[in-house]
Amino acid sequence: MFLKAFPSGPLDTNAYIVACPQTRQAAIVDPAPDSYERLIAFIQEGNLAPVAILLTHSHWDHIADVKAIKIKYSIPVSIHPLDAPNLKNPGADGLPCWLDIPGVVADRLIKEGDVIAIGNLTFKVIETPGHTPGGVCFYCSDEGILLSGDTLFKGTIGNVSFPTSRPDLMWESLRKLSLLPKGTRVYPGHGSSTTIGDENWLSRAEEVFG
Repeated sequence: MFLKAFPSGPLDTNAYIVACPQTRQAAIVDPAPDSYERLIAFIQEGNLAPVAILLTHSHWDHIADVKAIKIKYSIPVSIHPLDAPNLKNPGADGLPCWLDIPGVVADRLIKEGDVIAIGNLTFKVIETPGHTPGGVCFYCSDEGILLSGDTLFKGTIGNVSFPTSRPDLMWESLRKLSLLPKGTRVYPGHGSSTTIGDENWLSRAEEVFG
């Protein structure tokens, strides 16, 4: 798998490109503010063929460049149905934002257990609500990789004090992630990567962060 992070925007949000080396098909994950130019350049330099935009959730710092990329490549946007309304009308979640972000209607509504194929790669959708109602992670078991959005960071978790956050759901989501193989490499929405094994507090997250 090709995987490249692009920390972007005022919150250094990680936009990602994941690509199949055999087919050159690629997915763009969470295109953050000001990520567009670098994403396009990387795609062109690598002779990649984008086939999907995948969203872990709908907070503005993860969706700002969705519309521009969708127009550029005419590719579908996937998001959980509970976060789709905020993708369509950014700011509906009550989260303060000083940027003008165009809304986008989702092409595919994804749920627990759905499988997304990117060339020869397959990503399973894991529902991880808590930070947002429809937060998800994308798990590629063959490669041992988890794109965790703002559910799990290195050493910490996503903010659960926002208007639509649910701490009780976050604890269960983190327990679910704790069951993945310990060697699973985690690529979060902010900051550097980690592994499930290194985050050995996951099953007792409420005790640590509650």
